[in-house]
Amino acid sequence: MSALLNATAQTLAESHFTFNTTDYVVFTFMLSISAGIGVYFGFFAKGEDTTEEYLMGGKRMKTLPIAISLVASQLSAISIMTIPSEMFAFGMNWFFAVLIMVLIVPVLNYVIIPVFYNNDITNCYEYLELRFNGATRKLQTLWFVINIFLMLPIFIFLPSLAFAQVTGFNVHIINIIVCSICIFYTMIGGIKAVVWTDVVQAGIMVLSVVLVGFLGARRLGGLGEVWRIAGEGGRLDVNFTFDLTTRVTFWNAAASGFVAWTSYVGLHQSCVQRIVALPSLGHARRAIFLFGVGFLLIMSFNCFTGIVMYARYHDCDPLAVGVVSKLDKMVPYFVQDIMGHLTGMPGVFISCVFSAALSTLSASINSLGGIVYFDYIKPRIHHTEHKANVIMKIIVFLSGIYCIFGGIVVEKFSSILQMVFSIGGIGFGSVCGVFLLGMLVPRVHGRAAFAASALSIVCMAFVIVGSWGRNHYPSMPISTDNCPTTLNATTTVSTLLNLNATVTVKDLPASGFSIFDISYNWYAALGFVITLVAGTVLSYVLSPAADQVKLNPNLLSPAIRYFVQYEQAPMYELPELQKDKQQQS
Repeated sequence: MSALLNATAQTLAESHFTFNTTDYVVFTFMLSISAGIGVYFGFFAKGEDTTEEYLMGGKRMKTLPIAISLVASQLSAISIMTIPSEMFAFGMNWFFAVLIMVLIVPVLNYVIIPVFYNNDITNCYEYLELRFNGATRKLQTLWFVINIFLMLPIFIFLPSLAFAQVTGFNVHIINIIVCSICIFYTMIGGIKAVVWTDVVQAGIMVLSVVLVGFLGARRLGGLGEVWRIAGEGGRLDVNFTFDLTTRVTFWNAAASGFVAWTSYVGLHQSCVQRIVALPSLGHARRAIFLFGVGFLLIMSFNCFTGIVMYARYHDCDPLAVGVVSKLDKMVPYFVQDIMGHLTGMPGVFISCVFSAALSTLSASINSLGGIVYFDYIKPRIHHTEHKANVIMKIIVFLSGIYCIFGGIVVEKFSSILQMVFSIGGIGFGSVCGVFLLGMLVPRVHGRAAFAASALSIVCMAFVIVGSWGRNHYPSMPISTDNCPTTLNATTTVSTLLNLNATVTVKDLPASGFSIFDISYNWYAALGFVITLVAGTVLSYVLSPAADQVKLNPNLLSPAIRYFVQYEQAPMYELPELQKDKQQQS
């Protein structure tokens, strides 16, 4: 243990990244590859000038690249920085939000995705208009646009801020450079560039995440030693309590994980767009299965890194000592501690964080261009394929410019990240609930679906806004008993700690249960339940519109189609499709 303490002492004295020439080369090489892929698909492997080619690669995409791209999109820069910190401070319970993917993959493959293929749907929000009405579609697309706009500056600014802290460069200069590269390859290369840059970036992410976990465990003496220390510190304990105010338990992690991942992978346009770019349902099912395997592996490694972090610092907490200012900065600190002495490894980690950010950003702005054009612009102009592609590229470009200026706002609000994630909880339950109502509950009609979706969003907004500033979750204790007696020649640990051996948190006085005290890990699940219950009940209370008395069975999931009775209706075509046919004739 003395060797560990000596190493920790040195790290405590040198608590920042240092970049050398090799690190700059690694980082520049990653950005150059991304730009090069955009050039290739934009100029040398360019397909037809159609929206199908730009948004879905002509429905000729390959299974494995799509699966890898989906994995890359889920492992955002925020996930890389926060999930290990979650495990470090609060134990392994959040891991069940990852493990629930075992159930999500069959739901996607046999309940949700077949509906899109059976109805030749490429924009997932088209389904809501076909199954319910235009108002329900507009409500969900409006939330999609709002959510994307709230998140876009966050996706890229946080990695830019980390890079600026490493190198000393101005954060806004870095933000401009990286955003420009992402805009470039997304705008000219379309979905093909998005997918293939994701493949390259996923490789960088896997390399970094695995190396950090492996080298950290090796430094501690192996996997057995990590589990021993984590077990003694309570980090492997599973919390089965039903207390709704507890920050993370088996129940709220699994429930909200199911709703959130189902919503994002199977019902979010940035992911659906890639899934339906495959030539057949069989290809899509294989891609989703491979995605599930890849997701479980890489996210498990990411969670494991947090357990290794705890084992590394279990008897000398950098947060309590004061060398790390807040929990979100623990991962880069740990990476520097474990990998900082290896040439090029800081560059690999920063490249990993940027790869995750670029993957999420490029997919988001590409899908945003399609949604904004088809839902808000196309009905108001004379549509041609060339004009559509030009407009979508302009939207991508403007979205990137917005990211750059949005970074200025993000920099000024230290709590913006927590605020945006809380706001994200407003819509996940509504999205997942309204789609599953349409696919699994034949009786639910448009008026009931719209009212239930709106009610869920309003209720969750009320709960989340009311909870701001109320919820404080003390982390599990970490000892500082074995910290070195000195950090350097002049600064002592006891001075920084004020002679306290552990971190203590003063609990707020009990005042009875309040809905505002519910854990944020319940938000998605609560919104989902509100949508399902309200939609089902209102389908009996409200009368359907005249054109929704009959139901097209293709809009039901194959999983329940043969177990229900319904009156078949003729296939309904969206007004814009009818207009296109009239123009072609």
